[in-house]
Amino acid sequence: MTTADSNGVSPLDVKIESLQGGSADLSQYAGQAVLVVNVASKCGLTPQYTGLERLHEQYAGRGFTVLGVPCNQFLGQEPGSAEEIAEFCSATYGVTFPMTEKVEVNGEGRHPLYERLVGFADAEGHSGDIRWNFEKFLIGRDGTVVARFSPQTEPEAAELVAAVEGQLAG
Repeated sequence: MTTADSNGVSPLDVKIESLQGGSADLSQYAGQAVLVVNVASKCGLTPQYTGLERLHEQYAGRGFTVLGVPCNQFLGQEPGSAEEIAEFCSATYGVTFPMTEKVEVNGEGRHPLYERLVGFADAEGHSGDIRWNFEKFLIGRDGTVVARFSPQTEPEAAELVAAVEGQLAG
């Protein structure tokens, strides 16, 4: 299943700002595998930043990146400014992977990036609204969504790593 819309638009064709301001230019990741994760600094799942960073470091040289997308829609667990989010991620978890601006992932204000992601179902068949912070989408080298993982799936879980490696093979 591809997630390009009827006009052939991939999630990587969507315009979104970077956390530091200016375009995040997702098109720079064309031909790479990208793990898109809605993140939050004050969530019980926030320690997943450690695994996300390790995953990013391990596979970055093979055409892979993690893309963090801050979101404050789940119990206000990402209340900070862009500067506060960047400082927290860097100082607390040593995050080096790219981060976008803070966006809404559900509801009427859902960012177009998530409009293109939420139609893809995970292994349990869940599609639609994001359930919580740290839900993960793997975009393949061809620009289509190839896997969706629940918030509770650790970044270094066997099934997630296998999906990443599958996109990097060959």
